Amino acid sequence: MSLPITAFYASLLGLCYLYLSLAVIAIRRKAQIGIGDGGNHDLMRISRVHANFNEYVPITLIMLACLESISHWDGVMHLGANALLFGRVLHAYGLRHHDGASWQRFVGMIMTFLSMLILAATNLFELHFLVV
Repeated sequence: MSLPITAFYASLLGLCYLYLSLAVIAIRRKAQIGIGDGGNHDLMRISRVHANFNEYVPITLIMLACLESISHWDGVMHLGANALLFGRVLHAYGLRHHDGASWQRFVGMIMTFLSMLILAATNLFELHFLVV
């Protein structure tokens, strides 16, 4: 079974994750902190950006792969995956560059949640017709 839509977006999101990982490493090296955050504000912030990305992307990519395996709703898959990609990029930017709330964090989370909702609802819709 081929999952080209999932492969494309997983690859783009993987590159984003790699960038965030390298950003964490750069701050760790600069601050000479091997474990934990050492109370370093920049390291705490970028570690949270990295962790937040890791909290939402895997489950959403799983839902994308599931949908791609059971349906041909390419437009819906691209809509959900684009919302995830741009939502995570916006959220990471907002969290990295602003203390507290920012429009980037807000819009990024809304886009992430919409992505999850679209993919979950479409999966459930498709599964209903597979079972019936």
